[in-house]
Amino acid sequence: MTQPASLEGRVALVTGASEGLGRAFARALHEAGARLVVTARRASLLEELAAELPDTVVVPGDLTDDAHLQRLVATAQDTCGRLDVLVNNAGAAWSGPAESEPPEEVDRALRINLMAPYRLSQLAGAAMIEQRGGSIINVSSISALRSFDRFALAGYAASKAGVHGLTRELAAQWGRHGVRVNALAPGWFPGGTNGYLRDADLRSWVGSHTALGRPGRPEELGEALVFLASDASSYITGQVLAVDGGWTTY
Repeated sequence: MTQPASLEGRVALVTGASEGLGRAFARALHEAGARLVVTARRASLLEELAAELPDTVVVPGDLTDDAHLQRLVATAQDTCGRLDVLVNNAGAAWSGPAESEPPEEVDRALRINLMAPYRLSQLAGAAMIEQRGGSIINVSSISALRSFDRFALAGYAASKAGVHGLTRELAAQWGRHGVRVNALAPGWFPGGTNGYLRDADLRSWVGSHTALGRPGRPEELGEALVFLASDASSYITGQVLAVDGGWTTY
C-alpha cells in the first residue's frame, strides 16, 4: 500500500474547529493532504487557524442556524469544487445531577450534538451521493458507552447515544451510494476537556480507569480520524471507534 491514509485532493469540512479537538482534527486532516473548510462561532480563532493551515476556507456561524449549514456545504462545493469528508465535531455539555439539569441545557445539547450533525449530514450526504463517494465522521463520546463515577452527564450522554443511532442508520442508507458514516468516541484528551487534565487528581482518576494508565495524546485521536476519513478504512461503515486507551474495557 502507498500512503493508504492520504487525503490528497480531497475537501474536508470540520465543525467546532476554533479550539480543542476540532483544531487538532483540522491539523491532522491538513497534514494528510486535505483542503479544509472550517466553522465555529468565533471568527478570530478560525482566522488564526487558517493562517497556520494554508488554503483553508473560513465560514464562521451558528450550527443551530439552518441557513449557515446550507452555506457551509455550498461554500465547500463552490469554492473547493467538492466535499469529500464531513467531521461533525462541535459539541455542548452540562455536568450535574439529572434531577437538576435545566431543560434549556438538555435542549442545547440535543440541538448542537445531535440535530445539527443530522441536518449537516443530510446536506453533505446529498452532495456525496451525487459524486458517488464520501466519508462522514460523527464525533461522539465514551459517555455514550459508559457512565462516569465522577461526572453526571445525562443530557450530553443521551445526545451522544443518539449520534450512535444516527451513524448506524445513515451508514445503512447511504452505503450503496459510496458514502461511509462512522463515529469516533474519544476518551480523555487534553484538547477536549477544557483544561481539566491539568488537575493532578483528575489525571490520577483517568489513569486508574484506563487500561493504558494515561490520558490520550491529541495526535493519537487525529490519526484515528484520518483513518476513518481515508481509503484506509474503505470497508468500514456504521461503526463507533472508541479511542479511549481501554476505558470501555472496564
